[in-house]
Amino acid sequence: MKKLFWLFVFFNIFVQAQIKNPVQWKSELKHIQDNTYEAIFTATLEKGWHLYSRDIKIENAIPTEFSYPDNPNIRLIGKTQEIGKKEEKYSDVFGGTLVYYSNRAEYRQEFEVLGTQPVTFEADVEFQICNDKVCLAPDGQNFSFQVTPKAKPAENVSVKKDSIVQPVAVQPADTINRQELTAKVDTFQTLSRQELIIPSLTVDNPINAECSERIITDTSSLWIFIFGFLGGLVALLMPCVYPMIPLTISYFTKHAKTKAQGRKDALIYAFFIFLIFLIFTLPFHLLNGVNSDIFNQISTNIWLNLAFFVIFVIFAFSFFGYFEITLPSRWANKSDKASESGGWVGLFFMALTLVIVSFSCTGPVLGSVLANAIKNPTQLTLAFAGCGLAWALVFGGFALFPQLLHNLPKSGGWMNTLKVVLGFLELAMAFKFLSKADLVAKTFFLKREIFVAIWIIIAFAIVLYLLGFIKFPHDDKNEKIGTKRKIWAGIFALVGIYLLPGLVPSEKPNLKLLSGLTPPLNVSLYHENDSKGVLGLNIIHDYYEALELAKKENKPVLIDFTGFGCENCRKMEEYVWSEPDIWEILNDKVIIASLYVDDSETLPESEQQTITLKDGRKRKIKTIGNKWSVFQRENFNSNSQPFYVLVTPDSRVLNNPAAGYMKKEEFKKFLQCGILTYKKLK
Repeated sequence: MKKLFWLFVFFNIFVQAQIKNPVQWKSELKHIQDNTYEAIFTATLEKGWHLYSRDIKIENAIPTEFSYPDNPNIRLIGKTQEIGKKEEKYSDVFGGTLVYYSNRAEYRQEFEVLGTQPVTFEADVEFQICNDKVCLAPDGQNFSFQVTPKAKPAENVSVKKDSIVQPVAVQPADTINRQELTAKVDTFQTLSRQELIIPSLTVDNPINAECSERIITDTSSLWIFIFGFLGGLVALLMPCVYPMIPLTISYFTKHAKTKAQGRKDALIYAFFIFLIFLIFTLPFHLLNGVNSDIFNQISTNIWLNLAFFVIFVIFAFSFFGYFEITLPSRWANKSDKASESGGWVGLFFMALTLVIVSFSCTGPVLGSVLANAIKNPTQLTLAFAGCGLAWALVFGGFALFPQLLHNLPKSGGWMNTLKVVLGFLELAMAFKFLSKADLVAKTFFLKREIFVAIWIIIAFAIVLYLLGFIKFPHDDKNEKIGTKRKIWAGIFALVGIYLLPGLVPSEKPNLKLLSGLTPPLNVSLYHENDSKGVLGLNIIHDYYEALELAKKENKPVLIDFTGFGCENCRKMEEYVWSEPDIWEILNDKVIIASLYVDDSETLPESEQQTITLKDGRKRKIKTIGNKWSVFQRENFNSNSQPFYVLVTPDSRVLNNPAAGYMKKEEFKKFLQCGILTYKKLK
């Protein structure tokens, strides 16, 4: 057990470790002659890492590309030149030749300044770095130089003896002397739309921190673990897994020299099953150091959600029995052969063989867990830990108490019935991902009533199947319909009946049990999308517009950080916001600014910018979602949704913020605290 303890400690340390950025970029500007300059960008890579060349022709490999924003006062001369020791290596995986740089790569771009006025030369680089084991997610960086042609360098540019000009960060004009101006002016501040980091928006020192505690209600992690655990139990009932329980336990009891040794081996075997499930999530932890909001971007990506829709439809038809999804047989054969070595190594590969062989049945169930827990790697690990724990407890439990095997029901037609029902449920889940893609893309094709109608059809299709009116390839044509099937048919019939009110127009939630799964109330066949916002409330989707309205109406602003793909946000709206007393406060007492952090709509060019984050990195703001996710993270040190902050019209935090799904009483206390504080200020 002591060895197991240290193995577990080592694994935890490994899981929590994160790769630092293995590439460091430096930039400099060289004056050539007259108004001609050369920008030099140097990438220095840690040992073992490489950067792909732009000459790479493989479709899935991402080359290093420089781009330059249009500037009428700058003319580019030629293309960006790559300089360095270029390496080539054939890849069996990509089926082509990789072209890349190791250790160091240099990029040069000449340009001419038109005119005699100072200009800013900007460059953006997009790249991906890999080593022999892992590739980090694609990343980017912005560079800028302040250039004064035919004159001495400006004060904010330093010059070396060899005429190399180093870029110096230039503070935006709308943030200079903000504290001095605030001290002199008692009226409301006027914020520029370009200003995303606002010094007065600090949650560490709100105006009134006494009347409400900071409500950070995050029970989602526990529920994700429970969801993974239940998914693991369901996966154990699949035809390719269930029969292996008695076979595996029998192996341990027969081959152990003593009963104590058999139980010890079974416990180690169960632990390795749990460990393998955790190992599957390691790649997601290795990617975690790239961008703090990358997993939010992944989970709300339109194309990824469309891919999940297609995958879940494929899973459904696989469960219906039309085909099977399996891993390559050679994987299982190699793993099975390695398990013959005995000892801890043999037990590990026995556990790995079990997981690989069971993939054809468990893949769709684990795929559901993956799709619902991809928002961050910690939640993904919790979900897979739940699955692994379920398997470890079952196999370990039967090893410790083999007499329980006699209580197991025999394999039979009930397994195929369960598999087909799960296929229908996978089909229903597929439309959840299609709905998320539809919402994020703002196409609003899949209206709430259409979505509900599809689920009603699926519910009653399950009823017809359980009653024997629908048959699939592996069903027994002469199978009798037992009492249990009739009971489950009745349950799904009740589900279908419960969904029926979702087909009629409603201003108030009518399917509260499905809040967060169905499209919002305002995405409806019966009225235009988002004409006023959810629940008929007047909702503004721009923070600066909300401030202007708050000044006119003399009300505080409720900042609601939300997302199209945020299930807990929909639950808050339909369960809590819809309550009459809460709705009245939201409608009469505050100005609501709902800021969508996953909005993929491109900002107007005048609002696109590159800002320096608090950690020193530069970030390109291209979409509405970029803007509000950076705004939330940089000002409030949070990237979870829903997240609520009450502020004054001059951008001062009134009280402690609230986050996550919470009870009505907690949210009401949060609102009343901030509103009362604002009234006292007046």
